[in-house]
Amino acid sequence: MNALNNVKEVVRQRYGQAALRAKAGGSSCCGTAPSSMGGCDPITSNLYDAGQAGQVPDAALKASLGCGNPTALAELKAGETVLDLGSGGGIDVLLSAKRVGSTGKAYGLDMTDEMLALAEENRRISGLTNVEFLKGEIENIPLPGNSIDVIISNCVINLSGDKDQVLREAFRVLRPGGRFAVSDVVVRGEVPAAVRRSMELWVGCVAGALSETDYMNKLATAGFTGINIEVTRVYDGEDAREFLSATGLDADAIAKEVDGKFVSAFIRAEKPASCCPPTCCSR
Repeated sequence: MNALNNVKEVVRQRYGQAALRAKAGGSSCCGTAPSSMGGCDPITSNLYDAGQAGQVPDAALKASLGCGNPTALAELKAGETVLDLGSGGGIDVLLSAKRVGSTGKAYGLDMTDEMLALAEENRRISGLTNVEFLKGEIENIPLPGNSIDVIISNCVINLSGDKDQVLREAFRVLRPGGRFAVSDVVVRGEVPAAVRRSMELWVGCVAGALSETDYMNKLATAGFTGINIEVTRVYDGEDAREFLSATGLDADAIAKEVDGKFVSAFIRAEKPASCCPPTCCSR
């Protein structure tokens, strides 16, 4: 099994386990176990306010594995079509569906059978009829080109071993003038090699993170314009110690080296509104 497939299989297994825990009434923490303090790691905690939490089934909230709240930051409008890349238990899809209303639609895309089953159950409980969950990989989106108004994602793109392909696919399915509005973990500065090598941390939303410059460059190469990265949360040494504690690494030593280097960010970009196919719109 090559490295990219290995990453994908580990992600699939861990997120499948997370879905089963959420379905049983437990919580999940970005694909890893709860911290020693009894809660989720600092990346996944306190992302949704009480009002939003009350709009979705409890299992959807418990299955949230994200690092931000893209539905709160994306400017969704009634009648728009939204796609959530790596939709998990469906929380961001359900919240998006409420915001685009009955004339709009919200798709969720996930590769994990257990998550899709949980998301379908959450959709049923919610009573929403403008929601559809699709099985597939974010590197190969099973939707036609120029069909989506807004792409959201919550701490999933950093898990992919081929981020360039993910961004090319996102560009392809967006309509001209469509918006890319995702939450993701971004790294600032050099990160210890041990962190980059750790599969546990990759699944935990950390080791696969791009630098701000790399993220912006990859978006531009895919064809996006209007690229902006807004930091929403900075993780200090104490935060790092929490999510390193279960990895078998020297948490105290590495926490000092990564203090302030990992951040959650809201990443915005646009597909140009005016372009000439096939070189732009169908890229």
